[in-house]
Amino acid sequence: MKLPELTLPQMLRQRAQQDAGRVAIRQKDFGIWKPFTWAQYYLRASHFGQGLLQLGLPPGGHVGVIAENRIEWVVAQMGAGLVGGITVGVYPTSPTAEVAYVVGHADIEIMVCEDQEQTDKVLEALPRLPRLKKIIVMETKGLRSFAPEQRALITTFAEVEKLGESVHSQARIDELLARQRLDDIGLMIYTSGSTGAPKGAMISWRNMRGVVPGIAERLQLQAGASHLSYLPLCHVAEQMLTTFVPLYLGCTVNFGESIRTVQEDLREVAPSMFLGVPRIWEKLHSSITIKMQETGALRRGLYARAMAGCAPLADKPRAQWSLLERARYALHYALVLRALQNFIGLRKAHVALTGAAPIAPDVVRFFRTLGVPLIEVYGLTESTGMVTGHRLDQVHIGTVGPVTQGVQYRLGENGEFQIRGEMVFAGYYKNPEATAQSIVDGWLHTGDVVSEVDGQIKIVDRLKDIMITAGGKNLTPSEIENTMKASPFIKECIIVADGRKFVGALVQIDMETVGKWAEARRIAFTHFRSLVETPEVRQLIDAEIAAGNAKLAQVAQIRRFHLLTKELDHDDGEVTATMKVRRASIYKTYAGEIEALYS
Repeated sequence: MKLPELTLPQMLRQRAQQDAGRVAIRQKDFGIWKPFTWAQYYLRASHFGQGLLQLGLPPGGHVGVIAENRIEWVVAQMGAGLVGGITVGVYPTSPTAEVAYVVGHADIEIMVCEDQEQTDKVLEALPRLPRLKKIIVMETKGLRSFAPEQRALITTFAEVEKLGESVHSQARIDELLARQRLDDIGLMIYTSGSTGAPKGAMISWRNMRGVVPGIAERLQLQAGASHLSYLPLCHVAEQMLTTFVPLYLGCTVNFGESIRTVQEDLREVAPSMFLGVPRIWEKLHSSITIKMQETGALRRGLYARAMAGCAPLADKPRAQWSLLERARYALHYALVLRALQNFIGLRKAHVALTGAAPIAPDVVRFFRTLGVPLIEVYGLTESTGMVTGHRLDQVHIGTVGPVTQGVQYRLGENGEFQIRGEMVFAGYYKNPEATAQSIVDGWLHTGDVVSEVDGQIKIVDRLKDIMITAGGKNLTPSEIENTMKASPFIKECIIVADGRKFVGALVQIDMETVGKWAEARRIAFTHFRSLVETPEVRQLIDAEIAAGNAKLAQVAQIRRFHLLTKELDHDDGEVTATMKVRRASIYKTYAGEIEALYS
């Protein structure tokens, strides 16, 4: 695929000229989906960008955004881009300390906040933010509660758009876009910080353009594709399907009402493509498990027969199905699978993706058995998104597929996956040492150990996470953990094995699924801890661990485990904003419980 030699903001202008009346974005407000055309998208971004200039944003200035996904997020991002600014996303779930770190480290000058809650975080951190000049708030409810000196720092999103409209000059936008080059930085994305302070990855317009052909070709995307945007836009995975691909291909993006209404929004939108991180697929898996627990014996029987009958088709290309297999699937689809696909909102999905973290092969197989075309993809912030993925007609469950168009790769020392191409990021902001370690002679050192089988890339584990037992055996904790997390009753499993005589684990139950299971058996509980401490739940998890162990080599089997009596929490530093486990923090917090496993 050959793309125009244009930056993302230049592409937005072109879309507004060529596809002015076509719908670019749909936003759900108060239950109603409101469409915005490419012309409206571009005009709002132009007004907002020129409003930023009036507020004093300099060339190359940094604009922060902390909000859930909504049209104002991308209007702010593209508005900044149109006038030469750089957008920096901040996770809306971040506590004040993390917000202060990112906003301060990124030298953000203008901060766009969703509401009073997010504004409060920025105001609390204000003494540590000497570069911050202005706060722009999307939702005005509660603004009167701010002190006069704080209110002087704050303006509203609508006011900035109106300010830009009052001085609007297309010639000024054209002039600024004429200066823009593909190698200019357009976006900064902060890594999750699972092993230390988050690093600001600088993403150029060339990086964004460079990753799109591979994504479009591998996922077979065209202008008519539609996507529900709900994962955080400060993460590269959502950026690639909400801004990069739609602007170059002309796809439609849908913003739901809230992160809490995703499943309802999915049913209404019925998107042609859908991206879910492993935790989303695990939750959908659990919700189907709960639904089948609550239904009658006849439906449970039909469901069991459908899953058993369609299991052999999970990784077999549809073009190779025999007439008998087609008939079998059609029967189960009519009786069971269609309803389940509608229940999760993916009946019309042309392709569904899982990425950003490892996933249990059994979970992928489960959804493919349901008829959901789920494929596993792989990418990093530093690769500007997806760089490998299954071909839709050639799925090898347990791998992440071959590399995409434009990606060169090699296996380095210890089997480290290394890539080269236009999608490799420009480096870490204010961190030349980390940049030099990450990019060597143009090759991005991913830090992931992989193996290759028939052109398919299989992720073994993070290089730094591989453990060696006291007996000298190498273990890949993610394989063990994902095997256990395939159970709908287990939300998290953190392996302990480095330098130990055997494999131990800290296990967190899935409160919703285990709670439903307990209620069905009239087991009394009042909260998370009381549920965990019931003997029946201990027996349930013991059985699930045993079932997982049966799929693992003997040396990798969990011999002892401790059930956590609280959920892992971002505010406690146990998981990142993207829910990645911070191993070092957890090992420290639960040192006593870990030692008890080996006493």
